Amino acid sequence: MEVRPSFLWMLLGASLVTLIPRVLPLIVLSRIRLPDWGLRWLNHIPIAVMSALLSQELLVSNGSFSPNLFGLLSTIPTFAVAYFTRSLLATVLTGIAAMMFMRYASAFA
Repeated sequence: MEVRPSFLWMLLGASLVTLIPRVLPLIVLSRIRLPDWGLRWLNHIPIAVMSALLSQELLVSNGSFSPNLFGLLSTIPTFAVAYFTRSLLATVLTGIAAMMFMRYASAFA
């Protein structure tokens, strides 16, 4: 199999562009001590990202506000399991099972 030089350069460039934003913050942040307020602020980033992804999936369809009823109803047991167990695996499995049940029930409705 022949690899053209232009493809190889493109692959190396894409790898570098992907690697730099991931590695550079680790290198910089490992050498400095962040203040307590900065660490508290960083703790909220995963929650904010997950909220943005979930709200878009549950509330927006085709670029407009259109709530997904089955998705919204399946979040109730999922959030309950997440709150009480604090287990990512249990939360994901509950969400999948709730969505499967909603889609199965809607097939017979």
